[in-house]
Amino acid sequence: MESERVSPGKMPEPILVTGGAGFIGSHLCEALLDEGWELWCVDNFCDFYAPATKEANIAPLLSHPSFHLIRADIRDKEAMRQLFAQRKFYAVCHLAAMAGVRPSIQDPELYMDVNINGTLQLLQLCKEYGVMRFIFASSSSVYGNSPSFPSRETDFVDHPISPYAASKKTGELLCHTWHHLWGISIVCLRFFTVYGPRQRPDLAIHKFASLLAKDQPLPYFGDGESSRDYTYIQDTIAGILATISFLAEEKRFEVINLGNDHAIPLCEVVQELEKLSGKKAQIHSLPAQEGDVHHTRASIQKAHQLLGYRPQTSFQQGMQRFWDWFERQGK
Repeated sequence: MESERVSPGKMPEPILVTGGAGFIGSHLCEALLDEGWELWCVDNFCDFYAPATKEANIAPLLSHPSFHLIRADIRDKEAMRQLFAQRKFYAVCHLAAMAGVRPSIQDPELYMDVNINGTLQLLQLCKEYGVMRFIFASSSSVYGNSPSFPSRETDFVDHPISPYAASKKTGELLCHTWHHLWGISIVCLRFFTVYGPRQRPDLAIHKFASLLAKDQPLPYFGDGESSRDYTYIQDTIAGILATISFLAEEKRFEVINLGNDHAIPLCEVVQELEKLSGKKAQIHSLPAQEGDVHHTRASIQKAHQLLGYRPQTSFQQGMQRFWDWFERQGK
């Protein structure tokens, strides 16, 4: 059943978005402000990629009277406690994390610290200050190289193949524990390769577009037949907004895929970029990377049933919108 959208008249309390200056976070902040929420954004502007990029993401929001930016790390106990003590949040949308499979193999301790301890601290503060709605940004990486395809929320996910995936699975387990013990309503959203304007520069579509524009070779890991369930950013945001409304209804714990139910091979991504750019890609073939999942594709039946989630953007439409944005950046 599709959840009724929470109306502005029912918004007495603010929402906290962690990682709000990032790719998904900045789009979510925009959408929540458009809906009339008072919004508190936490981000530490770490140097995983250029902090200036994140500054640009939220620059248009800084003058909005309902937007409040807190420059802090979610692991900073004093800063987070002060924030929760000053404001009673209607919900927490927890997007802040160290992202990326390959970097997590190089620095697993950092990934465990940020993604697990940071999540734990936020859940503890929700319990202490009576915040009863929590959305956790999980990842399709938890499915690993599962033989089940498309991936369903009931699939076995106890064999992660990267520290990043292990940290996200652990986050889901923490969320279930805090729901069970203290009745916090929680939805863990498993995102599937989100793309679109402002996508992180380390992700394939943005990275390939930048290299193609400079006539540089594209690093091609494996045979090009690996595939991803690319999900356009506005479809993902629609799913998060529907989740906020869903949590208004009753105490729940759910794990829900937010994908597009359509896997696109890497070779097709390159072909689409060639078409948009009018350039022929130079391919630099490399061995498949440890920790990378071969294929992802989401079953979105549960998201449709509980959230009324229906992706609206085809891969070709989304790529055109991404490319239009990319060209406007002059990259």
